[in-house]
Amino acid sequence: MSTNRVVTVVQDEDNVIAEVCNLIQSISKKAIERDDVFKIGLSGGSLTKFLSIGLPKIDTDWSKWRLFFCDERVVPLESADSTYGIYKNALLGVLPLTEHQFVKIDPHLPAEEAAKDYIQKMAVHFPPDSLPRFHLLLLGMGPDGHTCSLFPGHRVCEETSVWVAPITNAPKPPPSRITFTFPVVNNAENCVFAVTGATKAEIVKRVLKDNEPLPAGRVKPTDGTLHWLLDSEAGVHVKDVQ
Repeated sequence: MSTNRVVTVVQDEDNVIAEVCNLIQSISKKAIERDDVFKIGLSGGSLTKFLSIGLPKIDTDWSKWRLFFCDERVVPLESADSTYGIYKNALLGVLPLTEHQFVKIDPHLPAEEAAKDYIQKMAVHFPPDSLPRFHLLLLGMGPDGHTCSLFPGHRVCEETSVWVAPITNAPKPPPSRITFTFPVVNNAENCVFAVTGATKAEIVKRVLKDNEPLPAGRVKPTDGTLHWLLDSEAGVHVKDVQ
């Protein structure tokens, strides 16, 4: 199987948000029709802003959603660094989602134990004895080419056996995190990157045009679709790339 990659460059951030939310709406609808559930992995960073703006506008059966985290900082849930905390504050009370629909880390455990605990929490939602297959993973990319908490040159990028790995020495704060590994990321039905702004133009070019083997460039679903949604500033060097 080969990855079906679609690169879309739109005018500005508002258009990126609209494109992301159109994709979420259509993927969630198909998933719920087929599987009676929609399993989505969220990321932090600018995606929290995009989804806070865009999700309230989409038409979906929110009761069927199960929301996971592609990576998470091992910090208290009320901390400003908690990705779950950001989404909770932005979405609960705005959308008809409950706290129980979010599959959260146990922030009281050290990273190593939190990763194992998260695997157990995930396992409840997927068939036994097989890699989890998410309907959709929403991904961002840092200026160094990292995605999730898969940082360039970090040994966790070579992890092939566990679904979720701990990191205690992340090169950006906070240092203690858990992250999905490439086997899980690349088993998803859909992976969607949403990247905006001129500061990302160079790294977008390195990943999509120069094919540098940076972590974001290693996201290649083995039996799924990879979407890159870029605004005109981030996508300035890759308008002819597919």
